[in-house]
Amino acid sequence: MTSKSKNNKFVLSNEKKKELIPLIQAYFQEEHGEELGQLAAGFLLDFFSEKIGPEFYNLGISDSYKYMHNSVEDLLSLLKLTDH
Repeated sequence: MTSKSKNNKFVLSNEKKKELIPLIQAYFQEEHGEELGQLAAGFLLDFFSEKIGPEFYNLGISDSYKYMHNSVEDLLSLLKLTDH
């Protein structure tokens, strides 16, 4: 689970960090043949969360806006025009 704190940083729950850190370690092992310790993987996760996470968040917001905008446009097209 993630949330945004008051200072606009993403905060990952400890449970989510425990889930993601082994994925980072496995990636480094498989792709680079390097072992990455838990602490180093945690720092890397924090770095990506702080520096890159907002970009993905903004993309999600933008995509949601486009989807909602198109949905509203589709909904408005269903209006029945009547003469008053």
